[in-house]
Amino acid sequence: MPELSVVSCQIEELKKHRSLSMDQSVKPEKIKHDHQLSFDLIEAQYRLRNSRGSDHGKSVLVIMSGIELAGKGEAVKQLREWVDPRYLHVYAEPPNFFNNKQPFWQPYAQVIPAEGQVVVLFSNWYNDLLNTAMHVSKPLDDTMFDAYIQQMRKFEQDLKNNQVDVIKFWFDLSWKSLQKRLDNMNPSEEKWHKLHGLDWRNKKQYDNIQRLRERYSEDWVVLDCEDQHQRNREFAQHLLLAFKDLPRHSGLVANQWPQAPIPQNLSAITHPEISKKDYRAQLKKLSRKVADCLRYNQRKVVIVFEGMDAAGKGGAIRRIVKNLDPREYDIHCIAAPEHYERHHPYLWRFWTKLENASPISIFDRSWYGRVLVERIENLAADFEWQRAYEEINRFEKDLVDTQTIVIKFWLAISKDEQEQRFKIREETPHKRFKITSDDWRNRAKWDDYMESASDMFYLTNTAYAPWHVISTDSKRQARLDIMQAILNQLKAE
Repeated sequence: MPELSVVSCQIEELKKHRSLSMDQSVKPEKIKHDHQLSFDLIEAQYRLRNSRGSDHGKSVLVIMSGIELAGKGEAVKQLREWVDPRYLHVYAEPPNFFNNKQPFWQPYAQVIPAEGQVVVLFSNWYNDLLNTAMHVSKPLDDTMFDAYIQQMRKFEQDLKNNQVDVIKFWFDLSWKSLQKRLDNMNPSEEKWHKLHGLDWRNKKQYDNIQRLRERYSEDWVVLDCEDQHQRNREFAQHLLLAFKDLPRHSGLVANQWPQAPIPQNLSAITHPEISKKDYRAQLKKLSRKVADCLRYNQRKVVIVFEGMDAAGKGGAIRRIVKNLDPREYDIHCIAAPEHYERHHPYLWRFWTKLENASPISIFDRSWYGRVLVERIENLAADFEWQRAYEEINRFEKDLVDTQTIVIKFWLAISKDEQEQRFKIREETPHKRFKITSDDWRNRAKWDDYMESASDMFYLTNTAYAPWHVISTDSKRQARLDIMQAILNQLKAE
């Protein structure tokens, strides 16, 4: 973070530049007000930027929508003149059609801002919804349209809970004014006003757009865009308030966390005997079946592995991919988040890993770290891990609703078996890298992991993404059970 004196010099330099660059065609009184607005915006922008990593750090995500030629582009262009443009990021692409192969938020996961950043989305999920509603051969009925809106609001609430301040603007323009602006439109601007592919001379389409947006715009800032200078100032003033609003992060927790009972399959560990010959024969058969089922499935597959240290996650993954081509799958080994990832919403690093992913994604540890290790090691505040169960359920439901099968495994072994495996790792040269002092330290928190896993099963074992608990001290049997569970879920769905 820059020293305060350095930041102050940067601000003063920008103020001086703004004083020289203000549009001198504007009346003197308006110029004076615009100078002050610019100075206030610059100072607030730098405070926001330097809030990163603090207990009041946040980002600002600006959703832009409205009637074409109402002035969205002009308002952002003017905003860039009033602030430091280096720290105002703009994302604009043609709108998408909603489909059943990706969640509505997936195209925008990469551009969700980190703490201290401001991102303006000309392209966003609301514009995609309008684009879909106006162009699909089978129109969205009100029930389906409203269901999308509810999903969007829940997603936005998750963003806000993770310090992303979402502010939404509808740039409104009367039909009469729209027609006048169409008559006088500069041909060079024409491409930006065809993003929706609509005929803005068509009154019926105009009325339909207005009818649809009124179904969701009660929590939006609706700007009257008849007066262009006033529109720009109101837009900037609303953002100024958002930049300035830097409350401390919530510290609220539940009054009393209701600990779930520990399920029997976490403690009832089996010790089956299976010969190496029988194991190899069964594994060969099952691994080929699993490879075929994964390869020829029309949906994407996400396989998640959690469990006690040394429970056999890596060995199981190697057997799953044995008969797959490396180009067919991705393996993600999840450790502590990188520094830059900590400033994004918690699930962001998983959203982005699944964007443009291979048909098969395998996670050695996963998003459940928030309710396991982060909960136990106090790396997440109580209110953060307590709300994470619902955030995770919504995330997985979004995946399942868009043609992705989520298969989740918890590998359970006995405490004595874990100790034995740790010692073998220490004594085996090519396995020593697998054992660290943290592994031994974590054994002291065995009961904490059992309780956390019990809560996790109770709150995230859903019909659309069930947990498979593999409870055995036999590595061979565990691998066979995992293969069979994958086959069962793929065939069931």
